[in-house]
Amino acid sequence: MMPGIPLPFVISLLLIILLVRLINRRESALGPEVAFVGACATLVTIVGLRWSFDVQAIRFIQPVIAASLPPIAWFCFAGLTGARSSMPIWLHAIPIGIVAILSATWMRWQPPIDLILAALFLGYGFALLRLASAGPDGLGAARLADAAKAQKATLIAGLVLIGSGVDDLLIAGDFNFYQGTHAASIVAIANLLTLPLIAYAVAVVGKSVSPPEAMDAVQDSLTDRVTAFGRSEPSDLATANDTRIVETVDRLMREKQLFRDPDLTLNRLARRAAIPSRQISAAINRVCGRNVSQAVNEYRIEQAKRLLANSDLPITTIMFEAGFQTKSNFNREFLRLTGTSPSDYRRSSTQNRNESGAISVESPAPGTR
Repeated sequence: MMPGIPLPFVISLLLIILLVRLINRRESALGPEVAFVGACATLVTIVGLRWSFDVQAIRFIQPVIAASLPPIAWFCFAGLTGARSSMPIWLHAIPIGIVAILSATWMRWQPPIDLILAALFLGYGFALLRLASAGPDGLGAARLADAAKAQKATLIAGLVLIGSGVDDLLIAGDFNFYQGTHAASIVAIANLLTLPLIAYAVAVVGKSVSPPEAMDAVQDSLTDRVTAFGRSEPSDLATANDTRIVETVDRLMREKQLFRDPDLTLNRLARRAAIPSRQISAAINRVCGRNVSQAVNEYRIEQAKRLLANSDLPITTIMFEAGFQTKSNFNREFLRLTGTSPSDYRRSSTQNRNESGAISVESPAPGTR
């Protein structure tokens, strides 16, 4: 009979595979998401060694690595805002240092490390929830096409950190009332359930960050006018300044075709418009009744509709020409805005064009009757 592999090591292997994929992406190679996934893989491995094989020598490393996860996760998601943090980086390292000192002296006086870890996870978890509450437009450095997904990942990460904080409170209570009888089970279950989930959320965020050089590839040619902003009824709260901002963005979309850049972010749009990103987001929301990502996707779909109706380009090529990166996102947005699929839209447009041509041929010329 083949020996079984403990589940923590299986999870660790999957995290290592995810880590390799992140490193292979150039824009993520030096990002905090790589450090986070690496720390998760290390922590799961330590959990497996300690609780599956009773390796006591590494028990002091486990809380230190655990203490590093919340601040690293925060840097992963906070970077999506594109704003500089008012808090120096070294301040985030202070709790990790405190946990390291307490862990090294644990045999002497058994300090409340679990309570400190719980406070860390809960604090950073609620901070991520606050970040996610701003919505997709609050993540100005994320690709507009991925902003909604990144916002959901931020929400998931915050909830997972809070759940981990609750687990640490349970561990502290178990040691206080039951001498740690259930601690091993709590630690194993908590890490196996939460770490892969939050690691995946971090990987999603790493993929959503737009490379800084992408805006140089935007074309300056003007072809057709896109009128996506005119579809919704303006809000009563919209001001004349909001209307001017929307007109400025609309002009950039029409004249510069910024929507064709798949790496377009709210921050980049704000720089091109010379308008703060928050004002752009608020104006589009009040005037158009939707977020920036949805509005930009409407320009992209209008471009795709023109190409589908007036060219023989493959649908995949049209998808890229319109500014989409993934077929799933393209099909979903096309269905949302037109009620049909790209292939059905092309088929219908071709049929209508053929019918119009047939009518013009069969109709008698003026004066021949």
